[in-house]
Amino acid sequence: MKVLYHHRTQGRRVEGVHIRGVANALRELGCEVRVISFPGADPEAEPAMASGPATTTESTAPAAPAGDEKGRLATLVSRLPGVLFEFAEIGYNLVTWWRIRAEIARNRPDFIYERYSLFLFMTVWLARRRGIPIILEINDSAVVQRLRPLWLKPLARRIEAWCLTQATGIVFISTYFRELLASHYGQLPPSVVSPNAVDARFDPQRYDRDALRRRHGLEGRVVCGHMGVFARWHGVPGFVETIIDRLQEAPALTLLVVGDGADLPAVRREVQARGLEDRIRLPGRVPHHQIPEWVACMDYAFLPDSNEYGSPMKLFELMAMGVAVVAPDYEPVAEVIESGATGWLFPRKDLEACVDQVIALCDRAEERQRVGAAARAYIERERRWRNNAEQLLSLLPRESRA
Repeated sequence: MKVLYHHRTQGRRVEGVHIRGVANALRELGCEVRVISFPGADPEAEPAMASGPATTTESTAPAAPAGDEKGRLATLVSRLPGVLFEFAEIGYNLVTWWRIRAEIARNRPDFIYERYSLFLFMTVWLARRRGIPIILEINDSAVVQRLRPLWLKPLARRIEAWCLTQATGIVFISTYFRELLASHYGQLPPSVVSPNAVDARFDPQRYDRDALRRRHGLEGRVVCGHMGVFARWHGVPGFVETIIDRLQEAPALTLLVVGDGADLPAVRREVQARGLEDRIRLPGRVPHHQIPEWVACMDYAFLPDSNEYGSPMKLFELMAMGVAVVAPDYEPVAEVIESGATGWLFPRKDLEACVDQVIALCDRAEERQRVGAAARAYIERERRWRNNAEQLLSLLPRESRA
């Protein structure tokens, strides 16, 4: 089965992990997958190191590696102010028309899979015109709060409503997201809910935990970890501010916070000023392929905040390594974590409750191990990329699956 996978993301951060995961899983199921990216971008070539902070709502601006001419142009486009940026997004439909039309003529796919982006309608239009099934994966929407203000919101919603209702099928990252969009746009095509997933690298059996802990000076510690962006909307700075005066309650506890972002320098200064560099480890950003090695050092983890519709990739990567997570009780998170069984939920936005749970678990080694093992079993059973690929294929018309 031939699959044309189209997207308009940077493909260099978490979106690249997702693209690689789904594309490779489809190939494992016997599909021939052709990925069409913005000219110059290559999400299938995993970067050694990403630069710059990520965001809660993905950047869907046409983008590519900064050293390339097309990459520099894309960077300039992404920096356009307000409505000009959105006009550039609309204009990208012409590029899409040219490239998808040529690809269909050269090697007609059995279906098209598109990672939906705001204002991008041309792929759906071409698929409908050529009689090709098209499945949309929804990670962003004009009806949710975004970090970058949406100036042409009425137009974005009209385009989105048309795309969603014209698709053959839809993949949502959470039930909340599906219900939200159905409430705005009415009856939608057949859909599935596919939270994020992980690949085979996230397997604790592949790593020497004791050796890694010695390498990073963490032997003999109880390590509670986090990986992600230091930004207010992810809650890491607030968590550190909240726990910093309570570390004396758990003398064995060490926090390992992997990642960077706009707020990292301020957090680092505060940690240094308090003389807590040994209790709060801040290694900075690491390449994605090294993430499992750092997770292998953790006994459990914390996720201070998320949003109402998202499916945090880090949640699945931690759980796959047998590291259970203290996480906020947003519906998409609660869809993955059964509190007390595969993780621990706390009331969203309540950082005191999050810190209480983290400190309490420091002395509960048996509970951490039991819940971590159950978390890993859940991921192995339901949240490998193959599960996502099988779900999306189920949306195709029966004759297309023959």
